[in-house]
Order: sequence, then structure tokens, then C-alpha cells
Amino acid sequence: MRKEKGRVKLKLSISQRLVVWITLLVFILFGAVLFIIQRREVQTLFEQARGRAELTAQYMRQLNLQALVRYDKDAIQANVDSQVDNQLPYIIFYDRSGAPFVANALVRSRADILGRSHFSEDVQPGAPFAETRRVLLQDQWLRVLEVEIPIFLPGNDNKWASVKIGQSLEPMYAAVREVRLVLILVGFGGVLLGILGATVLAKRLTRPLRKLVEGTGRISKGDFSHAIEITSGDEIGDLARGFNEMTGRLLETREQMDAANRKLVQAEKLASIGRLAATIAHEIRNPLTSVKLNLQKVAESDKLDDVEREHIGLSMAGAGQIEKFIKELLNFTRVADLALDRFPLEQILEESFKLLRETLTHKGITIEKKYTPGLPLVQVDGDKMRQVFLNILRNAEEALEPGGRITVAVDLAGDAGHKKIRVRISDDGPGIPEKNRDIIFEPFFTTKPSGFGLGLANARKIVEQHNGSIKLAKPKGRGTSFVILIPCEEGL
Repeated sequence: MRKEKGRVKLKLSISQRLVVWITLLVFILFGAVLFIIQRREVQTLFEQARGRAELTAQYMRQLNLQALVRYDKDAIQANVDSQVDNQLPYIIFYDRSGAPFVANALVRSRADILGRSHFSEDVQPGAPFAETRRVLLQDQWLRVLEVEIPIFLPGNDNKWASVKIGQSLEPMYAAVREVRLVLILVGFGGVLLGILGATVLAKRLTRPLRKLVEGTGRISKGDFSHAIEITSGDEIGDLARGFNEMTGRLLETREQMDAANRKLVQAEKLASIGRLAATIAHEIRNPLTSVKLNLQKVAESDKLDDVEREHIGLSMAGAGQIEKFIKELLNFTRVADLALDRFPLEQILEESFKLLRETLTHKGITIEKKYTPGLPLVQVDGDKMRQVFLNILRNAEEALEPGGRITVAVDLAGDAGHKKIRVRISDDGPGIPEKNRDIIFEPFFTTKPSGFGLGLANARKIVEQHNGSIKLAKPKGRGTSFVILIPCEEGL
């Protein structure tokens, strides 16, 4: 409910409006049907009552015909008194002139009921006279149906007498009230069923709409992965399908924007690192070379004792570490051209295993290979890709305890309509903590005491130069699993 320009406006949902309108239509429909049924039932009951009244009048004529011929008033009175009851409160015989001749005691003194005959002396045989009226009998108002028929003697065309009966209509109206009560109960039950059906129908019709509203709300909060379950093939189902297609395109667009933003941030980081590397190379590398040369000359002197020679060796090792860091930093920031050639990716992997064979054998680490046969060639820079695999394999070797296992699987995968070679390198080591999973490819992130944190960042840069992707997959169980996708020749 809300106020609008000084007036209160009731706000109803679609479901509530459907229930209200369907209930109103059901109410009107049942009301019309019940009204027609009641009218027809009342008409039928009235016709039945009139038919009984006419039959009763005919019976009284036949019963008293001989007495009328004899003008035996006592016989007629006895017959009248024997037939009168609650449903037939009065019977009146009129003579040839239309004056009351015989009547039961209840109405004998009632001029308003006795009156005169409705037929003249020259009346011809035909339809009886009938009318309904209200009369007061025994301090009670009754609705009665008066039926009067003329009486003719055999062989005589002149009216001899007439008989009028007053048949109570109260039993008929009691039956009408019963019928009306039954119809009201039926109508009430029908309306209740209509309300129940309208509620169920409204829920079925509006459930997809509510899901659309919920989905719209989730999209407005940035959740583009929400999809609506399609349960119907009608217009609402088409709307749900269109909604899912829209959210799919929005999700795809957002992922593309996120990827573009990540690349932009990465490019900015690389530019910053490049400027830092240039500064380091200019400010540190030349003095560091002089320090190394001087330390080498001092180390060649015969006047040094063992302790001094050990300290100079440590100093030269430290200078070598600094020089190695500067070299790796410059290599990472330098955008080198790729020397592309056609290779089977398994070949590059095998060359990487050879370079690490001694270390792996010494530590007792097992390599399990799962190569899909007949894979297409890839167009890559062999040295660069070997550097990627060596980096990941070396990290796995360092993380494993003696006797560990590294699994390398190579197969064909589809990605965005293009075929790609998928390389999955997994180990059964301790794994990467959840808090570090999103930042392991960031430059300078490392958990090693002697590392520089540029290995995985450089691997991602190389893979992306080949229009591929590298990500940390969630392994089944413990350990770490990297997935690399490289376009193959069919996807180029």
C-alpha cells in the first residue's frame, strides 16, 4: 500500500491480481448459473403445484357431480370437509349464478375469500382460472394458488356450477428455500474451489516471473552466473530462455572485460617492473661488476688466510645472487620475439624431463605420463615452452618429498570453438594454501627462501604470448595441478 497525491493506493502483486480477477469471474459465472437454475426450478415447482391444483379441482368436480345434479348440499359439504387439510385450506362450490353454494367452515364467513365465481353463466369449457394470492387464515398469512373450473352436466352446454380450490404454496416455497440453500452451498463450494484453483494457477503462472525478478535482482548485484530453470514451453519459457541467453552474454562480456583488465594491470606492472629493471641495470650492474672484479683479484692473493678467503667467497656468492636477480628481472621485462616452429608438444615435454632426470632420479620421484595418441602439432617457440614446463616441473620437484609422484597428461580440448592442446601437470605434494591460490602468478610472489618470485609470472607471460592460458586447477585430493592450453594447428 502506498500514498499517491493524497490518496491511498493498494499495491497488489500479479499473483494476487490473478486470484482476485479469477475469483470475481468465478463468482459472477456461478451467480449467473445458479440464478438461472433457481428460476427454472421455481418455475418447475410452480407448474407442478398448478398441475396438482387443477387435478384436485377436476377430482372435486367428478366426486360431487351426482350430488350437484341432485342439489344434495349435505353430500357436497361432507366431501368438501373430508378433503380440506393444511395443503388444501379451502374448497368452494358456486351455483349457476356464481354465488357461493358450499364451502368449508374455515372460509364460510370470509367474504374476501368466498367472493363470486370468476365464470359467467354462458362460459364455455376451456382453461381453468388460476391466480396466486396471500390470505390470512388462523392468524397466519399463507400464499395460496386459487384454481377454479366450471362444471357442466353431460349433454348440457350451460354451466351448471363451478368449484374453486385454494392450494397452499407454502410447501412449494419451502422446497424453493431448500433448493436455494443447496444452490448457495454449491455456489459457495464452487467459489472456494475457484479461489483454490486461481491460487494454484496464479502460483504456477507467476513462479517463473518471480524467478525472473530474483534473477534480475541477482544480476543487478553482479551475479551473472545465475540461470533460470525452464519448466514450460510457453511464452514464459521463451522469456526465461531469453533471460538466460542475456545473462550468458553478460557473463561472457564481463569475463572478457575482466581478462582485458587483468592484462592491462599486468601490462602496467610489467611496465613498472621494466622501468625498475632499467634503473637497477644502470645504477647497480656496473658498480657490481667492479666489486666482483676486485673481489676476484683479492681472492687470488697468497697473503689471505682461510677465514679471509671464506669471507671473500661468501661476498662473491652474494654478488652473484644479485647479478642473477638482475638478469632474471631483465629477462622477465624484456618482450622478446617468438621463434615459432611446428612441434609435437610431447617432444618439448620429453626434453624438459631429460633436463631434470638426474634430480628426479636422485629424489626417487616417479613421472606418470598420459599422452593421447595422434595429437596435432603446435606452432610455438620451443625454447620458451620448455622454460614454462621446466619451471612448473622444478616447482613440483621441490615441493615433493622423496618417493613422490608427478603426473603429466596431454589431450585435445575445445575452448571457445577452437581446438587446443591441454597439458595437465599434477603432483601429490602438500599443495598450495587457499590464501595463495589467486596470487601465485603475481611477480615477486614466492614461498621459497632463495627464490625471486618470477618463475610462474614468466611462465604465464610466455603462454599468453602463444595465445594460450595457464591456470591453477583444483586437484582431486591433495597436491597441486596446473592446466596449460596451447592452440594447435586446427585452431590457428
